[in-house]
Amino acid sequence: MNLGYIGLGVMGSRMVDRLLAKGHTVTGYNRTRSKAQWLIDKGMKWADSPRELCDSADIIISMISDSSAVEGVANGPNGMLAGLTSGKVWIEMSTISPATHRRVAGGVREKGADMVDAPVSGSVSTLEQGKLSIMVGGRRETFERVKPVLLDIGPRVTYVGDSGLALVMKIATNLSVAVQLLAFSEGVLLAEKSGIPREIAVDVLTHSVIGSPVVQYRGPFVLKMPDEAWFNVNMMQKDMLLALELGRQVDVPLPTTAVANEFLTAARGMGLVKHDFAILFEVLARMSGVKQ
Repeated sequence: MNLGYIGLGVMGSRMVDRLLAKGHTVTGYNRTRSKAQWLIDKGMKWADSPRELCDSADIIISMISDSSAVEGVANGPNGMLAGLTSGKVWIEMSTISPATHRRVAGGVREKGADMVDAPVSGSVSTLEQGKLSIMVGGRRETFERVKPVLLDIGPRVTYVGDSGLALVMKIATNLSVAVQLLAFSEGVLLAEKSGIPREIAVDVLTHSVIGSPVVQYRGPFVLKMPDEAWFNVNMMQKDMLLALELGRQVDVPLPTTAVANEFLTAARGMGLVKHDFAILFEVLARMSGVKQ
């Protein structure tokens, strides 16, 4: 298909690489072109603005940082809404406020185009292994149209309901990710301070009953952090705050989410904001008097 992609970060760039390998024509846009050069070298076309990208693609995918970034891409003389025309579809894969998505989707539909929310569950390693899971909200007929493209990104694509509900599902998923990592860190440090080498504690826990997929692929980060953050502290805290706000709106208490969020704030206070959020282990380690 003739695709556009906005946001060539850690996940987005690898998705484009996968789509190119599947034979799609992809035009990309990113604020910093240099980060996309390796994809251009592989055959990706380049657009100088979201509006220009819309002119060259039938289906546009975006994965960017937060709600304000999505609205920034949508609006203005060079934004998506200025370039979208009847029949085009915007697949928005960022984790943002459901209310923001619905507001932007309303503007998209006024142009005769359509928009779905399609956040993902997984990581860089999950994507590269071909195991990424995608949730989709929006009109059912639009979902059926874009499903083949999404299946070229990940093997599990699930329609969850109306616009914004896939984002609700993503937020409900992501709150548990930080909570699990914090609990895992507690277990590792409890074992380590009792005399068990950290490497052994990590190996036992990742292969135990608590070894969920997120613990298995991120647990080893307590031994060696990745050179490039897969999902940094600010990004994870953004998702936790979305969860806490949604919980307030629908009257669901989220006590473990609130605690994990405080540790993310502590990570920021310690100057660790640019690291992958698995740096929660170091925050707890410092509080425990354990040297990294």
